[in-house]
Amino acid sequence: MKKCFWMCLSALLLTFFVVFDANAAETIKMSTTTSTRDSGLLDFLLPEFSKDTGITVQVLAKGTGAAIRDGMDGNVDVLFVHDPAREKKFVEEGFGTKRYEVMHNDFVLVGPAGDPAGVKGDKSVLSALKKIAAKGSPFISRGDDSGTHAKELSLWKQSGVPLTQKGYKVKEDTKTFEIPEGAWYLSIGQGMGKTLMMAEEKQGYALADRGTFIQQKYGKKPPVALEILVEGDKGLFNPYGVIPVNPKKYPSVKIGPATRFAEWLVSPKGQQIIARYKLEGKQLFFPDAIPNVK
Repeated sequence: MKKCFWMCLSALLLTFFVVFDANAAETIKMSTTTSTRDSGLLDFLLPEFSKDTGITVQVLAKGTGAAIRDGMDGNVDVLFVHDPAREKKFVEEGFGTKRYEVMHNDFVLVGPAGDPAGVKGDKSVLSALKKIAAKGSPFISRGDDSGTHAKELSLWKQSGVPLTQKGYKVKEDTKTFEIPEGAWYLSIGQGMGKTLMMAEEKQGYALADRGTFIQQKYGKKPPVALEILVEGDKGLFNPYGVIPVNPKKYPSVKIGPATRFAEWLVSPKGQQIIARYKLEGKQLFFPDAIPNVK
């Protein structure tokens, strides 16, 4: 009898650990930009993915630079970010298996209704940045090595405004950026929400991704009081990609579920969900894998 009891107990324990391991294999870690989280998209998207596949996604939201470092260190299974140049390099250097084009929105230049630099309605974001610099109006930069920060620095460089090199602490690293000269330019090392909050406090300007700005403007109480002043310039295009981390670099990566997630995002179902996500009737992201999906 005792022998039978211990045999049954052993079988039960073995079953428990097999089930536990199987379930553990169906949870993946994803490092992503704060905009996918702060816009509310992930809350809309991930439950549908889990319902379809049984795979859950543990989200680590941070600036795109930090998210890509997570992938380079093998700390996550998949990336969902928005800096195509760094994403391409990540794959070329063998850290990622493939970049899947998922969706896009755009960046917008926001500022106070009073618009002290007179940029409202400008068709060129570069022209608007020159006016802000010439006026010395406060400009609040994320300064956090995110995709939005990278885009902002790229625009300043194209604008022809004089730049100077300055080192900033970004998490555990010190990075050097070329930024505009002058006390009017404030690099704060914070996410989009806090950047918009400071821009409002300083009656200054900021570059924001449209999705997060809409969430802060229409989905938050009290709403941010800033307005979109410059939009529609082709230089403000903001594409997002998803990249499974390469198991050849890190054998511990859960490549099967990570690839399944990437392929689900670009499937008709994933693309439909992205297209249907709206806030206050406004579409925040536009599918790229299947552009005309309904």
